[in-house]
Amino acid sequence: MKYKNNVILGSLFAFSVFAMPVNAAVSASEAARLGQDLTPFGSVKTGNEAGTIPPWTGGLTEVPEGYGGSGQHHIDPFPQDEVLFTITPSNMDQYEEHLTDGLRAMLETYPTTFRIPVYKSRRTHAVPDWVAENTRENAVEAEIVGEGAGIDGAFAGYPFPILHGNNEEKAWQVIWNHLTRWRGVNITRRSSEVAVQTDGDYSLVTSQQEAFFNYYNPEGSEEELDNVIFYYLSFTQSPPRLAGGAILVHETLNQIINPRNGWGYNAGQRRVRRAPNLGYDSPIAAADNLRTADDTDIFNGALDRYNWDYEGMREIYIPYNNYELGEAGTPYSEILGISHLNPDLTRWELHRVHVVEATLKDGERHIYGKRRFYVDADSWNTVLLDQYDGRGELWRVTMGMLKNYYELPGVWTVLDVYYDLQARRYHVLGLDTEEPSTRRFSDEVPNRRYFSPSSLRRRSVR
Repeated sequence: MKYKNNVILGSLFAFSVFAMPVNAAVSASEAARLGQDLTPFGSVKTGNEAGTIPPWTGGLTEVPEGYGGSGQHHIDPFPQDEVLFTITPSNMDQYEEHLTDGLRAMLETYPTTFRIPVYKSRRTHAVPDWVAENTRENAVEAEIVGEGAGIDGAFAGYPFPILHGNNEEKAWQVIWNHLTRWRGVNITRRSSEVAVQTDGDYSLVTSQQEAFFNYYNPEGSEEELDNVIFYYLSFTQSPPRLAGGAILVHETLNQIINPRNGWGYNAGQRRVRRAPNLGYDSPIAAADNLRTADDTDIFNGALDRYNWDYEGMREIYIPYNNYELGEAGTPYSEILGISHLNPDLTRWELHRVHVVEATLKDGERHIYGKRRFYVDADSWNTVLLDQYDGRGELWRVTMGMLKNYYELPGVWTVLDVYYDLQARRYHVLGLDTEEPSTRRFSDEVPNRRYFSPSSLRRRSVR
């Protein structure tokens, strides 16, 4: 396997005003902490003093007996775990220090139905050895480019496992760790998304999705990235009025120099067109406008419209090890409640998170005036996100329902959920329990032409 090549992407950034690094990487002695008192991905190995967060002891890397391999729905590796206690509106003040504003708002908005069942905390995140090795190299080489516009000197690992610099620089580093987090090399899946109305009614939009994480190309190197983090294809399969449509995305490493490239295929017109509005707060039609373009994947895209501030670490109850939400055969109607996911199928644990706040810059436009990110310190997934309107009122609460994909291994979301507190509706991405298979991971490296606009029409069918 070919690992990280240390040649910098100078040819890409050399003539750009955004090319100047704004902070230096950490020293070799600091990076040596990775795998020692820090995990290979930069979190604190030890547990907390109260004993409510355990030490990290290697994560979950072995598949449970009976698991059939990648593409099969997961078996819960912790079937013996029971609810320790449940947080409700009547007792939430007891746990205030471990709750976000968004979680408190959910409890207050849905006082008779929303609750937080808390389980034993299990730090299951792990990465392959080659990702850990590249992360150590990135720690001493990776730098932020410009005003958070991109990164340089990083490949095939978390770029900033050890945060450094001022609060703005640390905030950029946290978000770039999220954007480039480990999710495998190649993935295919068929899943559905729904927009649940106030009466609980919903209609499925089902698609086949494929992604190649170019940043983790085991045959590649940094200079071969060509400014692309990943390639993404989605083909809509139902309902009939949308079937045959497709979208292609090339997600760029520096979106100021080269914004995200997107193309759409319209089955009725049989034409491929550029999709220039796949960014920022462009509404997503399939989500019934409950999700913006940069809400996808909890957060994605350019950082330039916001001022960023790192607020430190907190211990927060977050959705973790949510295997019941992905259990084969569970009807969608059982997962989807009228106002929120069925809380009996969710699992919450106490974990350390990085807190980052983004405030809209003067003169910039976005429907969210402020966003507060809660990023899992182990996996670097943004797991909770509170989003405020232009008046400063809490508007939407986003949740990434995490679990460990032990065949990778690594922690990622099983469902992405977007709650609109003002409209009292919500949107869910990733439903696949009624499908014969789930996400299938592989290390296959496709030909780049597979993700070209010219191939989009050939592969799209009505």
